[in-house]
This record gives sequence, structure tokens and C-alpha cells, in this order.
Amino acid sequence: MSMNHSMSSVQECETSLLARPGRPHAQSSEIVQEILDLWADTTGDRRTTLLQEMVAIVAKLRDSDIDVMDIKILNRALKELGCAFQVFGEYRDVRKVSIFGSARTQPVDSNYQLASALGRLLSQQGMMVITGGGPGIMQAGMEGAGREQSFGVNIMLPFEQTPNAFIADDKKLVSLKYFFTRKLLLVKESHAVVILPGGFGTLDEMFEVLTLIQTGKTDPIPIVCLETPGGTYWECMMDFLRSQLVPRGLINFSDLCLFKVAHSAEEAVNEITTYFRNYHSLRMVGNRMLLRLQRALSPGQLFQLNEEFADIVEFGHCEQIEALPEESDEPELAHLPRLAFYFNWKELGRLRQCIDWLNTCSFSNPDLV
Repeated sequence: MSMNHSMSSVQECETSLLARPGRPHAQSSEIVQEILDLWADTTGDRRTTLLQEMVAIVAKLRDSDIDVMDIKILNRALKELGCAFQVFGEYRDVRKVSIFGSARTQPVDSNYQLASALGRLLSQQGMMVITGGGPGIMQAGMEGAGREQSFGVNIMLPFEQTPNAFIADDKKLVSLKYFFTRKLLLVKESHAVVILPGGFGTLDEMFEVLTLIQTGKTDPIPIVCLETPGGTYWECMMDFLRSQLVPRGLINFSDLCLFKVAHSAEEAVNEITTYFRNYHSLRMVGNRMLLRLQRALSPGQLFQLNEEFADIVEFGHCEQIEALPEESDEPELAHLPRLAFYFNWKELGRLRQCIDWLNTCSFSNPDLV
């Protein structure tokens, strides 16, 4: 059973983060000195300040009446996330795509073969794949991408979720106890998400990502709902959204633009690569949203953008600017042109449409120059 494998993975992580050879953590003079040095650090940089706050929170918990089970949750979550951040940190500059889908899909299933083809095409584009590390669609995506281009974010369950052969014992496999830490990683580390048909878990992951984007809790990314040609899984879901959620005003019609339905691996990969054709990234500076681009818009294009997407601007208009002083912590992006505006947070779906427009508008149209 995978539980032993999962526990050993977590224990290795604990050792790398905390342990000192030959003595218990509580008696480690080295750790005590590291804490004292951290607390005495007066550099005031953001990283040091946050670590000092974390130490202070832990110290205050000692005299609180918080239940030991709650402390165990905090302890385990910190270990899991600390380990995972170390694993992903080595590949920070590589684009990654999370692939969701059923653990029960068999290799003979056409959707299994589709997921494998997807992983292969993503790998050929220089991207890495992230899956839950289990069987079914997760295994298929890793099979296509290859072990070197795959991450596994495994969940410890009494059934179904043993690490598959393509990621078992790999340094890029992280085994977790909690779903919330797992889902955080699957979203945080991804530049795009592809979902194939699955059960409750797959739909939970899909709507988690959609909710985070629709509410502005995470930056917009490509979301592709993928299945083989002739499949009705996603079409039935779309019918439900169009007939039930939109007419009742439970979502905006433009929210349907937050994801796309595709029926081939090529179509899914094209959706992802096209998304980054001109759009680069998003950052908030104060109350202003900055859309960073690969290349600047012409005056005519900027005028058209303000005309077509006036509804996403809370007040004023969209301006094209250079990097702001507040972005000095990202010097590698300082050369990119920016679009700056005060965003209407009720229009996340329209923001996605705006990003699509930025990626597809003609850079050679003389009427827009």
C-alpha cells in the first residue's frame, strides 16, 4: 500500500527542513541559534519579516488554548508546503500545466490516450506537467510527458491513489495528507489547467480553479476542458451552465469565457501557447492592475482596447506605461510594456476576453497604427 511510501516521502522532507543528526529537534542548539539569529535580523526585507512573524505566531500558540489537533494540522501543513516549495523551486522558470481527470480511467479508454498525447505535446513545447501522481488520467499525462517533465502531487488515501510507476520514488513526487495543501499547489504552481472527464474529485478541482479566478483570488490562466471527439461530458455541463446558472444571474455570461472546451490535444496545447503570445503576466500595484505584455500596443490598438473593453475599467481609462518603482523586486520583467488601469472586479470574464484580444489583435493592421 502507498501509505508507507507517502510517509517516507514526508519524513525525508522533515529531515531536510528541520532535523539535526543524532539529537531531537527540541534539543537542537543549532536550531535554537538559527531562531535567535532570525529574530535579531534587522534588515527589514519582506522575506525576513514574514519569517519573523511566523516564529512569533508559533511562540504565541504555546500559551493559547488551541486544541492539539489544530496544532497538528498547522504543523503538518507547514511541513508539506515547505517541502513542496523546495521541490518546485528548482523549476520556477519552467511553465507547468496541471492535468486533472479520473483515477479510474483505463489505458484502453480513448481519453487516457488523449491525456497521454497531451502530455507529450506539452513536453515538446518545453512545458512540464503536474498531476495528482495517481493512476488513470494522471498516469496518462505523465506517460506522455515523461518522468523528467512530470511532477506528482499525491494525496494519501486508503484506495485509488498510489503513486503511478512514472513518478514513484522521483524527487518531483510530493505526498500530502491534506487536500487543501494539494489543491493549493496544483493551482499555485500552474500556468494552465487541463481537465478531462472525471468524478467528484475532478469536478471539485475544476470548480475550485474557476472560483479562484472568478473571484480574483488567483490570476487568470488558460483552463481547457478536454475530451475525445464526440464526447458529451463537457457539452452536458455547458448546457447546464447556460440553461441554469446564466439565466438565474448566478454567473455572468462572460464567465463562460474563463474556460474553453477542446476535443484534441493539439487544440488544448494551442489554447495554452496562444494565451502567452503577447500577454505575459498580471500584477496589482496599489489599486491599479498592470497587464504586462511581450510587445507594446500601437496608439490605434490602445484606443480600440479602451473602446471595446471600457466595462472592465472602474474609472478613467487604460494607459500604456513602463515598469513602476513598486515592481523593482522583479527586475527581470522591467523591460516589458504595461497596460495600467483601475479594474472593475465584477468583470473577470471580460478580463479574460481582453487578454484573448491582446493575444490575437493584428500587429500589422495599418488602421490601428
